[in-house]
Parts: sequence; C-alpha cells; structure tokens
Amino acid sequence: MFKRILIANRGEIAMRIIRTCRRIGVETVVVHSTADKESLAVRMADAAICIGPGPAKQSYLNINNIIAAAELADVDAIHPGYGFLSENSHFAQVVRDCKIEFIGPTSQSMDALGNKAKAKALAIEAGVPTVPGSPGPVKSAEEAIAVAHKIGYPVMIKATAGGGGRGMRVAHNDASLVSGLLQAQREAEAAFGNGECIIEALIKRARHIEIQIIGDMHGNVVSLGERDCSTQRRHQKLVEESPSPVITPATRASMSADAVKLAKAAGYFNAGTVEFIYDLDRKAYYFLEMNTRIQVEHPVTEMVTGYDLIKHQIHVAAGEPLHFKQEDVKFQGHAIEVRINAEDFEKGFAPCPGKISMYVSPSGKGVRVDSHCYAGYTIPPNYDSMIAKLIVHGENRTEALRFLDQALSEYIIEGIKTTIPFHQRLIRDVRFVNNEVTTKWVDEVFMRE
Repeated sequence: MFKRILIANRGEIAMRIIRTCRRIGVETVVVHSTADKESLAVRMADAAICIGPGPAKQSYLNINNIIAAAELADVDAIHPGYGFLSENSHFAQVVRDCKIEFIGPTSQSMDALGNKAKAKALAIEAGVPTVPGSPGPVKSAEEAIAVAHKIGYPVMIKATAGGGGRGMRVAHNDASLVSGLLQAQREAEAAFGNGECIIEALIKRARHIEIQIIGDMHGNVVSLGERDCSTQRRHQKLVEESPSPVITPATRASMSADAVKLAKAAGYFNAGTVEFIYDLDRKAYYFLEMNTRIQVEHPVTEMVTGYDLIKHQIHVAAGEPLHFKQEDVKFQGHAIEVRINAEDFEKGFAPCPGKISMYVSPSGKGVRVDSHCYAGYTIPPNYDSMIAKLIVHGENRTEALRFLDQALSEYIIEGIKTTIPFHQRLIRDVRFVNNEVTTKWVDEVFMRE
C-alpha cells in the first residue's frame, strides 16, 4: 500500500479523497492555487503545496508544477480526482515515467476510450450496441450530409474529445448541419484542442444511464450497477439516482455485461463509467462514451452498494486484486444526488462566487453531504461553481425523495445564491416524481414554465 498520495485537485473531491486516505492510513499532500489557500482541503491534508496563481492553466493544469510538488513531497502516487487533468493521457504517462503511480487507467486505455470516435469503434468491435451514425470523425460537410441522409434527421453533432456539452449541436436539415458542424468544430478546438466531430442519430425521448465499473491489473472487471443521470440542463447533470426507475432487471444485467465487455476489450483497470443512452420508445440502449476517471456522482453508487470507490481505486493502483467478485455485489434501497452550485438560477444560473456567511449542512438517517465549504469560506471565481453534493438513501425512491426534500429544506447557505431552491422546485414536480423525465425535459419543459 502507498504511504503518501498527492491529490492533484481541489474542492469537494479533494476532501473526499483525504477522508478515505485517513481511514486507510495513507498520508495526503494536496496541491493548491493561491485562490484556494484557505480551502478546507489545504487545512485537512497532511501537507499542502502551492503550485501557482488562481487561473487553472497556471496551477491545476500545470503538469510541471504538479510533478515538481510530487517529487518534493516524495509521494508514491497521484490521485487526479475528476476534471482538470484526470483524463489527460499525457499527464498519466508523465506521472508513471517519473516512477509515481497514477491512480487511474493506463494512458493507452485513456486514449482508446477518451476519444468518442475511437471508443465507438472499440465498442462496435466488442459487440456493444452503438448509436447509428458516422464510424469516425467526418472529414467534410459533404460527408456529414451523406451520413445524415443515411440515418435520417434530426442528428447530433458531437466533438470526439472532451464533454460537458461543449462541441455538441443538433441539426434538423442540411443547412443547420453545415453551420452546426462548423460551430461545434470551432468550440471543440478552443476547448479541447481537437475539432474533430462525429455525426449520430438524435434519439428524441432518451434517458441517460451509466454503469459504474472497476477493474484491477489482473484482468478482473466488476459492474457496480447503474446511475440514471437523465435530469440535465444543457447536457450538464443536475440529479443522479440509482437504481434507474425506468429500466428492467434484464436491461440492467445486459448493460452491465456490455460495460464490462468494453472495459476488458480496452485492457481497462481502476474506476470508470460507461455511459449509455436509453431510447424510451424502442426500449433499447446504445453506448455513448466512457469516462476514464471517478465521476462526480460516484456517491450514489457507494450508497446502494456499500463500496468505497476511492478506497478501491487506491488498492487497485497499488497492484492489489479486487477484494470482491461480481456475485458479491448487492444493491440496497435507492439513492439520489443533487449538485449544489453557487449559482442564481433565476438569472440563467449565473455563477455567484463570494463569501459564505452562514453554513449549516443537513444530517440524519440516509443523508450524506460531500463539500469543502464552511462559514467564512470565500468561493473563488476561477473554477466550477459546484460547492457541495447532497446525497440521500432510502428503502425505495419514494422514501429517498422524502429524505431529499427534508434535507434541502434544512440546508442553510447564506451570503451567496445557490441552486437549493431550484432543486426543491424540481424534485417536487409531479413529472419528476412520476419518472416522466427525459434528457431534454428540464431545458424544453421545466425551465420554460
């Protein structure tokens, strides 16, 4: 087992990793920017090293500074968390070249699965169902039009690199396809340094369902069930829950088997998430992409399975075999997570950085809060606006929703605007309660009322 781990991240995920490391007796070193010098992670880690000013490019994305900090602190491994450099295959390789273990998959697996076009090709080869569309990046507008005519409009234009809704457009005819492709390519080039795009059929009534997997270096891969992440705004997840309230046990088993099959085909180890789109009309699912890191919403899986994913990530990275098999995985109850952001939803979800004057988090049976915030903490404007994750667990979905409603009403954050009132309104909506949500529902229905 590792003696000391460097956490190349910030915020709640840095705190999440610190807590697990403490439980298993591993020292932590956290890197931070000048904007995060008062963060809770800096206070709680065994050591903290400043790696640059506030802008992420000069700190959390600065590979040289992170490696220098790792060597200075004499760490055995680096945990990248999510975001920033977590899916950067070059960073993973540099870490290992410096004789430090990267807590994640190999750079080769990241390259194969992190690019949507490559991942789709691998899925097809492994026999995993994929959305009809171009087999790889389209080279021209003419090729894109030919693909669209073959599969039929509407179509989705998707950047092969990155995520978070950037580099994505919907086209309903040739004209909107040509203009949308150009816009998506420009946006993807600016965001990810790669403007390649693929064309896929647009599924009109879809749910977003993902399978959590974890594999070791000895060829073992296990599915830890699904998370339903269909409640989204502009392709950004708002609510995640497990189990999905819309799929059958047979579909769940098939999805899990396909996720494991894909991971094995890529020689994948450590934690990863295989994302699928579920067509409500056809009752069929298709592979979307794979995230080669821990997900923001991983606590949902932890609540229904009882497994600490961060702990198993660390054990796997240390070369240990998984301590459990597929038949050992049991699911209990229902878990739901909402992301608490420092945003004013009445003003188009405008970011609201600033000082928190009062902070009281909810507690009680089935309630978990993952956060890095406290009264007196100033949220910097440099990073993502998520400040906490509220997760609840009940015997069933009805009880979980009741726990969530109560927890939201007890969550007090003053001094800044947050999305707590938005979530209260959302989870009380009868259509959400009755599982009538699609990936477009928030944007096209809920937000327009």
